[in-house]
Amino acid sequence: MHRGLYRITRGRFGLRRPKAQQWGMFRLTTTGRRSGQSRSVILAYLEDGPNLVTLAMNGWGEAEPAWWLNLQANPDARADLPDGSRLVRCRAAEGAERDRLWQLWRETNADLDAFAARRPTPTAVVVLERRPG
Repeated sequence: MHRGLYRITRGRFGLRRPKAQQWGMFRLTTTGRRSGQSRSVILAYLEDGPNLVTLAMNGWGEAEPAWWLNLQANPDARADLPDGSRLVRCRAAEGAERDRLWQLWRETNADLDAFAARRPTPTAVVVLERRPG
């Protein structure tokens, strides 16, 4: 629904900044790992200082989302936010950083752990760091 709204309104609607206790929405454009073509998806995000943080989930299903598989093959991407675009380099948070960021997501969704338990593998917490360009 968000992708359609974004497309129909040519980016005027469908994205939002995060607020207290509420995640935002942004558009992530990756490079397809097999096709080499641009692929876009609308995702939820939180801010962690200058970085964006999202969760690599596919509707809490078993499979990893295609955008995350694409980023593992090529971590450079573009993030379109309500106030503009930025080039990013993406990586999975690990260890204490992952724990801290997971807790940040828990603050927006009290059922996060229950949803994540539906997946056979841990849900990656993806950090998008600004890159030059």
